[in-house]
Amino acid sequence: MTNPYSSPTLPLPPLGPEPGQPLVVDAPSAPSGRRRTAALVASTAVLAGLLGGGVGAAAVTVLDSSPAGTTGTTGTLSPTGATVALPTGSVAAVAQQVLPSVVSIQFSGADGSGGEGSGVILTSDGRILTNNHVVEGAANGGSLAVTFSDGSRADASIVGRDPVTDLAVIQAKGVSGLTPAKLGSSADLKVGQSVVAIGSPLGLAGTVTTGIVSAVNRPVVTGPESPSAGGSGSVLNAIQTDAAINPGNSGGALVDLQGRVIGINSAIASLGSSQGGQSGSIGLGFSIPIDQAKNVVEQLVATGTAAHGRLGVSVENSTTDVLGAQLGDVTSGSAAAAAGLRSGDVITGFDGQPIDSADALVAAVRARQPGDSVTVTYERGGQTATTNVTLDSDAATS
Repeated sequence: MTNPYSSPTLPLPPLGPEPGQPLVVDAPSAPSGRRRTAALVASTAVLAGLLGGGVGAAAVTVLDSSPAGTTGTTGTLSPTGATVALPTGSVAAVAQQVLPSVVSIQFSGADGSGGEGSGVILTSDGRILTNNHVVEGAANGGSLAVTFSDGSRADASIVGRDPVTDLAVIQAKGVSGLTPAKLGSSADLKVGQSVVAIGSPLGLAGTVTTGIVSAVNRPVVTGPESPSAGGSGSVLNAIQTDAAINPGNSGGALVDLQGRVIGINSAIASLGSSQGGQSGSIGLGFSIPIDQAKNVVEQLVATGTAAHGRLGVSVENSTTDVLGAQLGDVTSGSAAAAAGLRSGDVITGFDGQPIDSADALVAAVRARQPGDSVTVTYERGGQTATTNVTLDSDAATS
């Protein structure tokens, strides 16, 4: 079955620690009133992953990555008024540096729904990066407001939204002199690396939690229905972290110990439901890598929409003895067809990244940009082969 997505997937059974207790993934934006919450179901094969791409020239200017921090210590005042030295690289120093660059976002929908999430300041005049699912309720006749770390508040408008990557850019009105976040890189993240999550879980603004990078390149399907079924869910090639992320953290910052943003917190896994149909952190949170977000931001600022890589196939989990993503229909004239890929081929690698499921391939493709040249490894008739693919754009089909 073909569909407009770059490489559609089939939904997989839910993963649970025991029968009757499925592991689900929730979009952690805090519910309020009749706010609709986004539920995400993790597959049995993989749990996390994302979409996005490299950063373009315009975004490099706006989203300037700062050096790795200063040496020595920073100072802050204790409750007694005494100056306390904060060692560079400590969680306390990171929190002091990053908290002014993270905001709370409140929305009200035209239908009376409402909710709250988080965002990351990109420019001193109020451009803010967040999740699409934080602001989509205000997209049609609703309203947005932003609360800053000093308690001040401003109305905001949507600059652009990208449901495919679950990213959005908003603009706070009538503000200046804000502290933009320092954007790092997610390209060389190491499993076990210490990270800090900052946001507004359950409306508690300025909350700081710590943990590590638990995994990278985790394909996660978000939304009530998989793209492979023609649904509007996202597939994220995410950073997995055990830093506590809860409803309301969506759109907030995941940072390294130099205070550089390396991910946008977007989803959590849970074993059950509590407030608003979502439960709290069980140590499985998922963040959109900042390298993938930068290019989306550039496009949203320029045009209000974003394009993503497209392979031009339908795909499902392999039905052969080879673990991977098995191709169904290959669209004539597509990137896959031009590279010689055929129906029945099982893709096992994508530009050096192992592919063990349909979701993993979807996430890997959408993480790249139209025109990117990638190496694809596949199995055909018991033989392993590789081919170079120049990705199409989904701009005309998504």
